[in-house]
Amino acid sequence: MRVTHVITRLIVGGAQENTVASVLGLRPRPGVAVNLISGPTIGPEGSLESLLDGIPNLLTVVPQLVRPVHPWNDVLALRRLAALFRAQQPEIVHTHSGKAGILGRLAAHLAGVPIIVHTIHGPSFGPFQNALANALFRAAEQYAGKFTTHFVTVARAMTEQYLAAGIGRPTQYTRIFSGFPLEPFLSVSDVPDLRQRLGIGPGDFVLGKIARLFKLKGHDDLLAIAPQLVKRCPRMKFLLVGDGPWRNRLQKTARACGLGRHFIFAGLIPPGAIPRYVAIMDVLVHLSRREGLPRALPQALAAAKPVVAYDCDGAGEICFDNETGFLVRPGDLADLTGRLVQLARDSASRERLGRRGQQLVKQWFSLERMVDELYALYLKLLARPSAHPTR
Repeated sequence: MRVTHVITRLIVGGAQENTVASVLGLRPRPGVAVNLISGPTIGPEGSLESLLDGIPNLLTVVPQLVRPVHPWNDVLALRRLAALFRAQQPEIVHTHSGKAGILGRLAAHLAGVPIIVHTIHGPSFGPFQNALANALFRAAEQYAGKFTTHFVTVARAMTEQYLAAGIGRPTQYTRIFSGFPLEPFLSVSDVPDLRQRLGIGPGDFVLGKIARLFKLKGHDDLLAIAPQLVKRCPRMKFLLVGDGPWRNRLQKTARACGLGRHFIFAGLIPPGAIPRYVAIMDVLVHLSRREGLPRALPQALAAAKPVVAYDCDGAGEICFDNETGFLVRPGDLADLTGRLVQLARDSASRERLGRRGQQLVKQWFSLERMVDELYALYLKLLARPSAHPTR
């Protein structure tokens, strides 16, 4: 089978890591020829392109495929994608992310690609944006849905949201958890030299957060409760992993609260180094208002670290209340504060929740399981009579 994946950009992020892992994992499968098309990778979020270096003809960059809406570039990107599909003649085009998802599916339809798959890594519409933006993105997804053979979702919550918007039918959806290499998280232990370099003492309680420093990620909520947390747990340190355009503002806010020495901005960390940072966390907190299923949650649980998360989108499909961590209603800062203080003071609960989470992640989030399920889905779709029209 010939499979072409398409994504808007290869920054360091969950959707991008999922896509690269899928492409690399499918390459050794018998009878599979797979390649990847991406827009240019620019911005402060880093790049995953180096993971594909040295593999001939694997990655094609389309300069006009950019994230912001740009009518002229969008038309050029659509034409370029359609031309690439006609030349390569893939049997399956598999798109990811918003812009590539819309343009890639339309281009595949225009090029006569028989099977068009789209992964929903996170919602394109919802309460996180205004009514006009919601209407536009919902209409675009409904239109692209007409050309979509099958949807892959990283969380059941995505399936429910898209079906409620009239996009596709239940039989067109398959949930495949976003797998990742588990062993680095399962085997990692505390890293004293890293703790020392970050200014974390042996008796400090480390509250970790892995996310872009940008809107909808919940950093403002964490800063809002930080003074109360430190008052009740004076040895608490906040380890923020990630970078983004809000970094300077967040740093200034932390200093203005008198908590500059409690906040550690680790910056952009390569995916391969994330386990070392998770290892020195006692609890991971995730406060995003827009996610499919946050990759940081199973990563923390793989290292037996309990999690506290806003009950948003797919978080509740891995953060089980009082089983692997605690779910909090978005914006309920009093409950959020209480749960974090509870875990800071109860090491036995942290141990119990973390170990249960580790068991679940080992069962559901291995990279091998994700690739196996994706490969099985492709074979199933190719076996349908409609998958082999005359071209």
